[in-house]
Amino acid sequence: MSTTVSNRSSYNPLSDLINDETFSLLKNRGLINEKSVRDYEIRNKFLKLRNSKISATEAISSLRDDYPYLQYDTLRKIVYQIK
Repeated sequence: MSTTVSNRSSYNPLSDLINDETFSLLKNRGLINEKSVRDYEIRNKFLKLRNSKISATEAISSLRDDYPYLQYDTLRKIVYQIK
């Protein structure tokens, strides 16, 4: 796995699951569901905030700063989505 940092356009938000080369190949072939990747990132950020002793309400409000186009209820549904 490559340890060099590449530009933002090839950023791999799934680096804990797949390597950068695989992510890039899947993305280039249109096999990455961008909405699912976004939701995965939101859930991970939420868990990190909750683990740092921030209330669920405050964590979701904080996520709104990163995703202002999403409503509070939409973020709540994403973070509490049953997997």
